[in-house]
Amino acid sequence: MTVRLSGPPQRDGLPLVNRRLLRSRAVRVLRSLSRSRSELSIALVDDDEMQTLNAAWRGRERPTDVLSFSMLEGEGAEHRGPLLGDVVIDIETAARQARQRRRGLDEELARLLIHGTLHLLGHDHEAEAEAREMQREERRVWRAVRESERDDG
Repeated sequence: MTVRLSGPPQRDGLPLVNRRLLRSRAVRVLRSLSRSRSELSIALVDDDEMQTLNAAWRGRERPTDVLSFSMLEGEGAEHRGPLLGDVVIDIETAARQARQRRRGLDEELARLLIHGTLHLLGHDHEAEAEAREMQREERRVWRAVRESERDDG
């Protein structure tokens, strides 16, 4: 299992990210989803970069918390190997959401990672039933990650 983590950009005022913890949690997320042989790329970006990506890929001129770019979709997907795709997380938006939700940044980043990874695997939340199912799966994976961390001491 390979997890590639890039970013965040080096600039004053950006929240500090525990990269080691995020990478460890990414491995645990993949295990909980029975994807131990998969590869995952995580990019940590700021609001400016996320707004550029969100405008280019979704036509929305504002940052968002997480975007996913699946390698399991599109022409030739069956020949792409173990890489699931890229999860791009906006650390500035994540920090704001963490404060609003009264949780730590590390937890918010993990939850966004889970959400993005589920999108890579085909989950969606456009319809109400899909959203409920995706939320259930997000909670299950988060519990599995936390239990795994407790078991490892």
